[in-house]
Amino acid sequence: MTVDLRSDTVTRPCSAMLQAMISAKVGDDVLRDDPTVHELERESAEICGKEAALFTPSGTMANQLAIRGWTQPGDEILMEAGAHPYNYESAGHAAISGVQIRPIPGTGGLLDTADVAKCIRPVDDHFAPARLLCVENTSNRGGGTVYPLERLEELTSLAHDHGLRTHLDGARVFNAVVAGEQPLHRIASTFDSVAFCLSKGLGAPVGSILCGPSDFIATARRMRKMLGGGMRQAGFLAAAGLYALRNNIERLAEDHRRAREIYQGLLEIEIAAIEPQTNMVYATVSDAHSLVDYLNEQDIQILAVNANTVRLVTHLDVSDQGIEQLLKALQAWKA
Repeated sequence: MTVDLRSDTVTRPCSAMLQAMISAKVGDDVLRDDPTVHELERESAEICGKEAALFTPSGTMANQLAIRGWTQPGDEILMEAGAHPYNYESAGHAAISGVQIRPIPGTGGLLDTADVAKCIRPVDDHFAPARLLCVENTSNRGGGTVYPLERLEELTSLAHDHGLRTHLDGARVFNAVVAGEQPLHRIASTFDSVAFCLSKGLGAPVGSILCGPSDFIATARRMRKMLGGGMRQAGFLAAAGLYALRNNIERLAEDHRRAREIYQGLLEIEIAAIEPQTNMVYATVSDAHSLVDYLNEQDIQILAVNANTVRLVTHLDVSDQGIEQLLKALQAWKA
């Protein structure tokens, strides 16, 4: 059995999700007449506690639409140094919106309010004006870490006091929902816009959602079309997203449990690892690429983050049997 722990993006639709896709009522979403897309967007906005929502092909597009919607060329965005838009979105902020990012080192991928305050520069013709604060929850490069609700409120309050808009990059925010036992609308309440992925832990094959005020979403819809993200019979994909939202949130607790089992197993064989808060385990080894190659030979796939760090991500296609297979292979490698 192949055990794929590279990412929670590798999941495949279950039979029930596939049936929902096959049965979906569809139209032409660019012409605004796909009923299943409308249903997904309405339900997503309600879950987030926002006025409106937009279905996008990817989380990267959702983030870039938010950046474009809240900024003007020459502006500055503040975010944690390991954040996704800064590291993994192909400099879309510069190419699409003409803005710069000020990366702020965090702890475990989480921003400190005092550090953010120091980076909001005064009005001066020499400086790019800070217009947007982006917060990633959970933090991928931080190890799947979760922001305390109080910290989110502090950060957004600080930003709003200085005239900045706020965007929540919630690619894996439902992991934060389950880990922190807080509903999404509570986590999102102080943010001007929110993006979340359907295609990671929730198990849909494609898609993300961007939520915010109605006029902001109207602008984002036009920009989505400009960037080539207008989809036609997108209801087949939206049906997968609806199934994911209705069936796959609470089960994320199983992914978190399995991540903790990996962590405990690593400690038992004396491999250093960061204790997981959600579904990611980062471990330190002498040669990450050598370990990746060894595990590939055992039908187990993981990612090397750098020369000495590997990442293992649990998801709905990883079973208890798969965790057992992984730990046995690691014991043999360590021996």
